[in-house]
Amino acid sequence: MANRPLLLRLYTGALGLCGPLLAGGLLRWRARRGKEMVTRMGERRGRASRMRPEGILIWVHAASVGEFVSVLPLIEALADRGFNVLTTTGTLTSARLAAVRLPPEAVHQFLPLDVPLYVRRFFNHWQPNLAIFTESEIWPNLFAEAEARGVPTVIANARMSPRSYARWSRLGGVIGAVLKDIDLCLAQSDTDSRRLAALGAPRVETAGNLKFDVPAPPAPPDLLSRLESAVFDRPVFLAASTHPGEDEIIMRVHARIRQKMRNLLTVIVPRHPERAPEILEAADELGLDISFRSREPYPDWNNDIFVVDTIGELGLFYRIAHVAFVGGSLVQHGGQNPIEPAKIGVPILHGPHVSNFAEVYAALDDAQGALEITDNETFTIAVSGLLNDKATRALMRRAAHEVVERNSGALERTLAAIEPYLMQLSLTRL
Repeated sequence: MANRPLLLRLYTGALGLCGPLLAGGLLRWRARRGKEMVTRMGERRGRASRMRPEGILIWVHAASVGEFVSVLPLIEALADRGFNVLTTTGTLTSARLAAVRLPPEAVHQFLPLDVPLYVRRFFNHWQPNLAIFTESEIWPNLFAEAEARGVPTVIANARMSPRSYARWSRLGGVIGAVLKDIDLCLAQSDTDSRRLAALGAPRVETAGNLKFDVPAPPAPPDLLSRLESAVFDRPVFLAASTHPGEDEIIMRVHARIRQKMRNLLTVIVPRHPERAPEILEAADELGLDISFRSREPYPDWNNDIFVVDTIGELGLFYRIAHVAFVGGSLVQHGGQNPIEPAKIGVPILHGPHVSNFAEVYAALDDAQGALEITDNETFTIAVSGLLNDKATRALMRRAAHEVVERNSGALERTLAAIEPYLMQLSLTRL
């Protein structure tokens, strides 16, 4: 502890002294905003709500829905090897999805806040034998506690965006002191590898992006059949994983196209379903007929806008879409995952703000498997043009599929990289 940078020592010391008080206020505020599961708030304080399974336990953390989906095949592979898996996430939506998608051998908990008392409580109960974090999750006290207890820690599917790299670089040796507690960083790309190494990660390898190996999101055949019957032959424009500020743009695009394409159906799947009332208000202002999946299971012929305010159903709606816009890209968020629609075979549109998936979008754009839109005019032209051009849609589908196939294999490389840890754990079971 004494050798750590002053800023890091102040961070740990402040959370040690005031963390429980600050955390109480934060958790109450988040609960009022619907961002915490009140019945499981103790997990955020390191109090387990489940018993630890006997034997070897591998802890896998994924921050939110996207990270959880990307690491799910890895969790399944670990469970298939006979390991118990503790999966932690940090959001309500990811917890709800985990309840449906996790294998029976895996237990879900919310990640404890990075308060020393909560971290110790978490480790005392779960006593993980290996910790695997995903993407860009960096928690100094969790990492330090794992290192102090001799728990090997791996960051899988690691990425370091240009903005994060610039921010961490300004903090001198702070990030290096945190990353030294990580045994292995498995980066998504060579660029991510270079950035992580430059920041002080002692052992970095490029394994590729796990998201390319995730199976296409599921679509139960009976539900898909009913949805296709309800939509019939209407052209469908899907806006997936939208963020505040994007829904209004989507609806204005719909209103312009509908002047010539009267039967157009626009489906909006907000990244956070609790935003449904905001979307309703925007639709009312534009005079658009709107319904919600949670109230009416299927769109009717009067609907302009159908909002999917449920969890885990994107697979259904990607499969009926003729064109899909992937959200988080018209606003300063960094974009959402375009690999799922690429695998299903729907032409992809996106805005300019895609730093979270910069290399994926660059590959798709270069192959003409996706198209960037920059303003309302180009957005309207792109959607209208693709809805009317079956041949171009087919070319985009084929190009996107080839990009996905060319970049697959990260799961196999990740498993190979962590095999020494798994072998060691397997030996301790004998």
